[in-house]
Amino acid sequence: MKQKVVALLQQAVEELIEQSVLQSDWIPEISVERTRDAQHGDFASNLAMMLAKSAKTAPRQLAEAIIAALPDDVSVEKVEIAGPGFINFFVNPAAQHQIIADILRLGPSFGKSEVGAGKKVQVEFVSANPTGPLHVGHGRGAVYGSVVAELLRAVGYDVANEYYVNDAGRQMDILATSIWLRYLECCGQTIQFPSNGYRGGYVEDIARQFFDRVNQDFCFVAAEVFDGVPVDEPQGGDKEQHVDGLISKARELLGQERYTQIFQAGLTAILADIRDDLAEFGVDYQHWFFESLLVDDGSIEAALERLDKAGHLYKKEGATWFASSLLGDEKDRVVVRENGQSTYFASDIAYHMNKLDRGFERIINVWGSDHHGYVPRVRAAMTALGADADKLEVLLVQFAVLYRGAEKVPMSTRSGDFVTLRHLRDEVGVDAARFFYVLRKSDQHMDFDLKLATSQTNDNPVFYVQYAYARICSVLRQLEEKGLSRNRQQGLESLELLSTEHEVSLIGLLTQYPEVLERSALKYEPHHLVHFLRELANHFHTYYNAQQFLVDDVKLRDARINLIEAIQQCLSNGLGLLGVNSPESM
Repeated sequence: MKQKVVALLQQAVEELIEQSVLQSDWIPEISVERTRDAQHGDFASNLAMMLAKSAKTAPRQLAEAIIAALPDDVSVEKVEIAGPGFINFFVNPAAQHQIIADILRLGPSFGKSEVGAGKKVQVEFVSANPTGPLHVGHGRGAVYGSVVAELLRAVGYDVANEYYVNDAGRQMDILATSIWLRYLECCGQTIQFPSNGYRGGYVEDIARQFFDRVNQDFCFVAAEVFDGVPVDEPQGGDKEQHVDGLISKARELLGQERYTQIFQAGLTAILADIRDDLAEFGVDYQHWFFESLLVDDGSIEAALERLDKAGHLYKKEGATWFASSLLGDEKDRVVVRENGQSTYFASDIAYHMNKLDRGFERIINVWGSDHHGYVPRVRAAMTALGADADKLEVLLVQFAVLYRGAEKVPMSTRSGDFVTLRHLRDEVGVDAARFFYVLRKSDQHMDFDLKLATSQTNDNPVFYVQYAYARICSVLRQLEEKGLSRNRQQGLESLELLSTEHEVSLIGLLTQYPEVLERSALKYEPHHLVHFLRELANHFHTYYNAQQFLVDDVKLRDARINLIEAIQQCLSNGLGLLGVNSPESM
């Protein structure tokens, strides 16, 4: 209905342009919003106030002209002017009933649109370093990214989900060295494990599997491994220098081929777990992009060459710098170190150049909120590459904090002391976890209440919404069990009988679903859809407790069955976009 009001106003503007009341050189986008107070109608527009200055007419006077130019439409009962020039639309109640027929006709497609017009969009999310299992903190970004992608598809965008695998760089070398040291323990060596190594039990599991495959072939005595390596922090040294020394010693003793075998053993095992965890969590990717490809195919050098030719690079103190401060960043950034190695940021520049070269019209990165300072430098790189930086959207996500009672659960991958996404899934289930992760705006702090997520009470929001769907299924089963007839067409012809306060309220809510879906998608804010589903469930439960559906009046019964089936379909559509099931019984 909102779009119909916009269309009516557009026709009125075109009529006033023909009458020379308005000029065609500047017509703003027509804004229509739902009113907060039913006394002011169903929809309101500030169009007259927006156009008044250019039309050299008082807003209320222009509003009168706009109303006079509106075409007749049976959906609109009346139009009024309010305040300084708002145009308020009162929708014909009978027109609201059409939403029920629309939902029953469109089914799973109800609410979807073609606003995106098939534009290519990439949504990159999670992209956690493959140095350990995904934990509860990663879960929020996983669900948020997948839901944003699904919402964009629902409004007509051509969306590709992508995971960027950071399989190059120091953290992966620390992982490979950690696995090797645990392997040496399997060989019978006594190892003083580095304080900056990866300590999780998964590292020991990978090392033990590797030992079973190669036996003693990669073994060296501990004294030789630690000879010449700077001492660790607990012994008064520097933990970073210590672990870097162990990485160098691993490369030296093993040689490149055998070091690569250990490196790949860790990457393969952990990435397989990540893939499985995400798939079981309802998160799918069209593409897994490996950072190592950027190194192997010369993409990093090509990206830096493009920046250099455009005059954005300079040398200082033996390093190569990107003059990002001239393009909105707080300071310039090193892209090639003194030792000739490119930085992580150089890889990121090459990766975004690759995204642009693949023809995406919009690039969406879902990052943890701790990466907020990284955004200006990536936008600077986009500009330096000759692209429109506005093509890039960076959506920040606060990590969810897990509590067991009043005790906060630690989340350190390095220490190995964390709750994995797999454990969360097993404990609370996929539906509850996904629903909870998008309850709030993504950049807001979130405490994950395990006890609430597993409870089967009305206080549990996902249970409350799913229970509404299940209750409707129960009513439809009762209809069949009682042998009562049902005529959908007769119900559609009797919708005027739906006149109680609960019914009018529910029908009004159903008309809002397409708007909520579009708003959730275009603003990247799934929590709007979540709040809508909770409100719809709440209104239905109230209706369920107040009215009988299987009444003796056949026409009223058919009308009410049509209404609750429309509610059922709307709940199913919304939950489906969130990746949450619609159980038929609970």
